[in-house]
Amino acid sequence: MARFTRIEVAQQMKDTGMVPVFYHPDIEVCKKVLKACYDGGVRVFEFTNRGDYAHEVFNALNKYAAENTPDMILGIGSVIDAGTTSLYIQNGANFIVSPILNADMAKVCNRRKIAWSPGCGSLTEISFAEELGAEVVKIFPGTQVGGPSFVAAVKGPFPWSSIMPTGGVEPTEENLKGWFNAGVHCVGMGSKLFAKNADGEYDYVKLTATVKSTLAMIKNLR
Repeated sequence: MARFTRIEVAQQMKDTGMVPVFYHPDIEVCKKVLKACYDGGVRVFEFTNRGDYAHEVFNALNKYAAENTPDMILGIGSVIDAGTTSLYIQNGANFIVSPILNADMAKVCNRRKIAWSPGCGSLTEISFAEELGAEVVKIFPGTQVGGPSFVAAVKGPFPWSSIMPTGGVEPTEENLKGWFNAGVHCVGMGSKLFAKNADGEYDYVKLTATVKSTLAMIKNLR
């Protein structure tokens, strides 16, 4: 079962300001990436349901997180149906993120009081997601949906909405300034965050440094 409540998830998303979004089939790589992000100050991390046996990798990673990064809130993303939602809840997911809005997923999460962030692309979808109990809604793909100007436009009639864009978010002051000035709750950040060295391997020292600098930029922008 989840180690963190959905209220704790939503609050930590806001406090941290950034949620790394990552998938790799090798559990050892995942452990090192998770630890590097943790050492950099991240306390919410989204592993994505993208490859074969991804649930087995997540299960092992969640056990590792509980023992080695105890304050890290680990959740799962790229989930699109109720059955897969249940599978990951049984594996201890603290939150569920989806690229789409699926009401059946909301029912599963709400029964177990699990945080659920569905992907939305319009004001109507955001409103429906909140009606279904979503505390933090995801806009995806963030840039293609409309970028920071879309978030700012939504916050006009819906100032209470907590929005997390994913897709098109970069660890630069110029990019982050646009999103946070628009009023986002936090940002989801994928490939732009995870640096690789000349050999094509992840550079964990650089990742920690990038996470630290990104979180510092977010703090200053707020």
